[in-house]
Amino acid sequence: MAKDLLFEIGLEEVPARFIRAAMNQLKERTVKWLTDSVIPHGEVEAYATPRRLAILVRDVAERQEDVHEEVKGPSRKIALDDSGNWSKAALGFGRSQGVDPEQFTFKELSGTEYIYVNKSTTGVETSSIVADGLLQIVQSMTFPKNMRWGNYDFKFVRPIRWMVALFGTEVIDIEITGVQSGNSTRGHRFLGTEAVIAQPAHYVEALRAQSVIVDVKERQALISSQIEALAQEKQWNIAVKEDLLEEVLFLVELPTVLFGTFDESFLAIPQDVLITSMREHQRYFPVLDHNGTLLPFFVTVRNGGSESLDVIAKGNEKVLRARLSDAKFFYQEDQKLQIKDALSKLESIVFHEELGTVGDKVRRIRKIAENIASKLQVDSQQLAHITRTAEICKFDLVTQMVYEFPELQGVMGEDYARKAGESEAVAKGINEHYQPRFAGDVVPASIVGAVVSMADKMDTIAGCFSIGIIPTGSQDPYALRRQAAGVVQIVLDHQLNIQLSDIFGIALDVHENMGTLKRSADEIRKDLYEFFGLRVKKALSDELRYDVVDAVIAAGFDDVVSVIARGKALNQVLQQNAEFKATVESFNRVSNLAAKASMERVRSDLFQEEAESRLFIAWNENQDAYRNALQARDAQAALTLISGLKESVTGFFDSVMVMAEDEQIRANRLALLAAIDADLKAFADFNKLVWS
Repeated sequence: MAKDLLFEIGLEEVPARFIRAAMNQLKERTVKWLTDSVIPHGEVEAYATPRRLAILVRDVAERQEDVHEEVKGPSRKIALDDSGNWSKAALGFGRSQGVDPEQFTFKELSGTEYIYVNKSTTGVETSSIVADGLLQIVQSMTFPKNMRWGNYDFKFVRPIRWMVALFGTEVIDIEITGVQSGNSTRGHRFLGTEAVIAQPAHYVEALRAQSVIVDVKERQALISSQIEALAQEKQWNIAVKEDLLEEVLFLVELPTVLFGTFDESFLAIPQDVLITSMREHQRYFPVLDHNGTLLPFFVTVRNGGSESLDVIAKGNEKVLRARLSDAKFFYQEDQKLQIKDALSKLESIVFHEELGTVGDKVRRIRKIAENIASKLQVDSQQLAHITRTAEICKFDLVTQMVYEFPELQGVMGEDYARKAGESEAVAKGINEHYQPRFAGDVVPASIVGAVVSMADKMDTIAGCFSIGIIPTGSQDPYALRRQAAGVVQIVLDHQLNIQLSDIFGIALDVHENMGTLKRSADEIRKDLYEFFGLRVKKALSDELRYDVVDAVIAAGFDDVVSVIARGKALNQVLQQNAEFKATVESFNRVSNLAAKASMERVRSDLFQEEAESRLFIAWNENQDAYRNALQARDAQAALTLISGLKESVTGFFDSVMVMAEDEQIRANRLALLAAIDADLKAFADFNKLVWS
């Protein structure tokens, strides 16, 4: 007979951002313990609110399953000594398994005989081990931050205040930091009382009766449905960000959606400021019209029922009024600050002790941006905009608004620059130079923003690599991976005619000229290639087969636009043309033999077979067009041209003995194959393609 298992850990309020991971961890560790303990069970459900983590396991067997296993020991040669007696290795194996040598048997495996023993373990009652199992689970849990309380050494995300531990109707005896498990849980802090859980299956409903919706999915559905109903009733567009919804979900136990209003005069402040203040400080959802314009309303979620919502709304309005008044004051004060005065303040803000101040960084950004712009051959007006944008791109970091809301850097810079009389291109460039801010974010739309963004990101990456800050494992405190991916994405989206080596060289030269290069430029360049190679590979992997990615990366990724184009062209022909496999096989035959070449120049006067001449002519006729297509990043045309060599290559191998006895003839034939292979490998290493 099976019983349900319930384990609830009651806590002081847990930070919302920790809860889902903790809930999932409790579930995963419980399932693992049951599996490792060979205890059959049914469905597993995890629950969580700000004050509790819980697990409910259906149909847990009352006993462990009996275990029968066959264990392999040392080989017969090792197990027996010269006299035929058991060796120390064999006797040690027996002791480790708890069996006598009389129980040894020999079985053959892959032509060698080994000792085997058959072991049987009788399962014990689940009730006799479940307390220790749950205790181990709690003690093994990890969190971003832990707490200790009282005189206890035990650490957990927040102090434990109660525990419910039931196997069927029986209480599991567990004690942690003086808290004894029982069958009594606590309801909503203000609306509920203690409740006795008669049996695990009653858990969700027992808490519902105490004003707690413990099921996370149900709670989220309640919030979403109430928001949708309010939006339909009012004809609003309620802007629900998933990360804010996730946070609110774990701030409440009984969600009730309500709305409030604020004074329309605050709408004179930029919309992004108001929205950020509502979201970040108050956890409110902003209300927009169907054109995306902010309306003087907000939506929030109460941790309680629907009683006295008008009073709750007025209280929230009062708090928001104070917040928005602060924002209005900061906004007005910031506009009194001259850009030149803001720039001078950057000289006292340290970017990194080995890389100087933010003022130093801005000067490097300007130099890098101007050199990238020169490489791209932008026109004089664009160059002027790039220079000015780079000069003032960080000025808003010293404003009160950005100090209060760091996530508004760039947004406020654009607004303040426009009000200060800067050109539209420069104002937009200031905001855009932070893009992409995260994976999946948009890249700068303008060439001004794109160039300054690359300059800013490359300055940080090159500087950090120079002083030995290179991401390892999960450690990346300066978000260098994200910034490198941003550079790659900008080059791709704008189809920029620039190589990674050009960008690296420009950034390293600027750092060297400004005295911040702490390592050899060649060493840093090598590290940068490896680092960016992984970012390019990731960009390719999002769209292409893994073997196609490996093949085109092997041909070089310095030109990011080209490697993406080559990957897409190759991927397409592999999907659409089944006969292309034969073409690749002919290329691979060329490559395999080309590795043996020792002579560099091909001499047509040494050809003895007609097939040699045909292949040489076919290669020469297409070579210029092929190289021009690669140079123009027309990967489809380049692939078509080299694919046209297939018949000549096949005819060559059918008619010509490559490894001729005459050393000179052999060397010339290998040189021909090597020359062709060099062109093929400029597109991809076709040997890396995998066929199912």
